[in-house]
Amino acid sequence: MSVLRSKILIIDDESAIRDTVCLILANAGFESLEASSVHEAQGLLRNIMPNLILLDWMLKGVSGLEYLRLLKKDELTRSIPVIMLTAKGEEGDKVNGLEQGADDYITKPFSAKELLARIKVALRRVEPSAMVEEVVFDGLVLNRAKHTISISHYPLKCSAMEFRLLGFFITHPDRVYHRDQLLDLVWGRNVHVGDRTVDVHVRSLRKLLEPFGKDVLLQTVRGAGYMFSAKTQP
Repeated sequence: MSVLRSKILIIDDESAIRDTVCLILANAGFESLEASSVHEAQGLLRNIMPNLILLDWMLKGVSGLEYLRLLKKDELTRSIPVIMLTAKGEEGDKVNGLEQGADDYITKPFSAKELLARIKVALRRVEPSAMVEEVVFDGLVLNRAKHTISISHYPLKCSAMEFRLLGFFITHPDRVYHRDQLLDLVWGRNVHVGDRTVDVHVRSLRKLLEPFGKDVLLQTVRGAGYMFSAKTQP
């Protein structure tokens, strides 16, 4: 991974802070993405996966700490390093952020030198496999950067939730997951939907894959759940 090509998502509701950080990152050769709220950040993450997230603690609406928990529960974003960017400097606050999954913690005001040093350290900690932009499984190609899934260069048109579910299966093949597990790992524990929601989306994905002969990959394991595998069950 080239640091010069790394994409950094800045989530902060203060435009002055975002402008300052963007300037620092641009001068260091990074590509910046900006969001003033969790809602904006989620919109960006539907289309592109950053290499690192700078997350403000004191966001309006959904707090940075709450959003950190959601990012770390989501299979598609949990491997992205997150640095908390905040005015909170108490030791207890720092510990709380780190325990929730933050990779580091920078207290405002901060220098450009400190910010860049912490970003580079966080990026070096990430395993190369977690930063791979493309995952290929039996002809299906998941591109995290472009947020696409394709077969033989043909993009699959699917909803955001279908993308999340299929993306989860592609990156977790040959293992059985029951409905409750899929609801927790794909939809999230804070989302209240019935377990039949999984069945509906599985049927939808099979229809999507059927024209390519790939629907057989999404297998039902009676009494256990679903498995994504190129191996035929006995």
